[in-house]
Amino acid sequence: MDVLVTGGTGFIGTCLCRELDERGHDVTALSRHPEDGDLPESVATHVGDVTAEDSIRSAVEGQDAVVNLVALSPLFKPTGGDERHYEVHLGGTENVVSAAEDAGVEYVLQLSALGADPDGPTAYIRAKGRAEEVVRNSELSYTIVRPSVVFGEGGEFVSFTKQLTTPYVTGLPGGGRTKFQPIWVEDLVGMLADAVGDDNHWGETYELGGPEVLTLGDVTRLVYRAEGKSVRVLSVPMPLAGVGMRLADPLPFVPFGTDQYRSLKFDNTVADNDVEAFGVDPSELTSLTAYLGARS
Repeated sequence: MDVLVTGGTGFIGTCLCRELDERGHDVTALSRHPEDGDLPESVATHVGDVTAEDSIRSAVEGQDAVVNLVALSPLFKPTGGDERHYEVHLGGTENVVSAAEDAGVEYVLQLSALGADPDGPTAYIRAKGRAEEVVRNSELSYTIVRPSVVFGEGGEFVSFTKQLTTPYVTGLPGGGRTKFQPIWVEDLVGMLADAVGDDNHWGETYELGGPEVLTLGDVTRLVYRAEGKSVRVLSVPMPLAGVGMRLADPLPFVPFGTDQYRSLKFDNTVADNDVEAFGVDPSELTSLTAYLGARS
């Protein structure tokens, strides 16, 4: 199968391109800067930006499937403000779907996010929800995958935790009670590759999480324990944290803002873990605890 991966040189994209290539697919990675990627020589590359449809049309031509991975981080404030989420997640998806329909592509896999909802509480969640609607209303066969936070080599979840905290004593909004269900990137891409290669997964929306549910406080303690450090988590009242992040919103050198504050007010976990749809037992997945080597 000929497969185009948008965002193919990113954190998840690089891993997925390798996985698809190893499974015998003819893979093309689309990126604004493909020369920065660390991909096998057998993976073709194409310069393109999903927010500029003309730049991706030639890459989409002749493909059997497109995997749309391009995304901004929900953890950090984007350059350009919250509207950038709509430009990339919604506008980018509209361009990918339009180019795929015109090129006669059969299938698109859309990487979304847990809680994606056109009326959701953050710009990231709203843009992701509206992008899902674009995919579902298209002429294409599709799979939509909503993972919890993804961790692994080159990922940002651990670095986000360290930027938000300090070792030994640290304050966290609400005492760090927000829950996550982190999934290892290598586990995730195996399921993404399965979805692309098996039409039994087409037309489905899957919510995927890892084998353990951890609060942000738990994650903080794990991250510093892996470095041989302890940390005591103090609670910063949510209203006070909200005021601080609103004041920080206009400051370009502060990576967090009101959207990130709002994201900490709801959990990032699955009700039913759809990894089982791929024949995977959740207990078989790699946990963040094991990945960090931070068992007590």
